[in-house]
Amino acid sequence: MKVSKQARREAKALFRSCQVNGLLDENRIRQAAQLLGEKKPRGYMSILAHLRHLLKLDQQRRTAVIESATALTPEMEANLKSTVSRRYGGGLNFSFHTNPALLGGLRIHVGSDVYDGTVSGRLRQLEESLAS
Repeated sequence: MKVSKQARREAKALFRSCQVNGLLDENRIRQAAQLLGEKKPRGYMSILAHLRHLLKLDQQRRTAVIESATALTPEMEANLKSTVSRRYGGGLNFSFHTNPALLGGLRIHVGSDVYDGTVSGRLRQLEESLAS
C-alpha cells in the first residue's frame, strides 16, 4: 500500500503524541488507533499502516539481543545491561542467547546496530582480508 506524504505526516504526529518522556505509552497508542478507527478521516488506513510501521521500527530500536558462546553469569548480564542502556538510553528490552558457533566473545544487536566481538567474526574478517 502506497502511503501519501500527508498520511506519513499525520502518522508521525500521532506517533509523537503517543510518547511520554521519549518512550511510547501503550494506552495512548491504543486510544489513538481506536479514535482514528471511529472517526475514519480521509486516508485513515494509510495513516494506520504507517503508524504500525513506525511502531515496529521503534520496537526494533528498543530491543537488544545479546549472543554469547556460553551462558553468562547474572553479574555479567547486569553489567551488559547497564553498559548498553548507557549507550542507547532506558526502556530497552534485553534478550540473552547462547550460540556455541560463536566460539567465544559476544555479539550485540540493538536495532540495526551490530557489535561483533566474537572469535568466529574475527576469523571471518581475517578470511575476507586474506581473500582480497
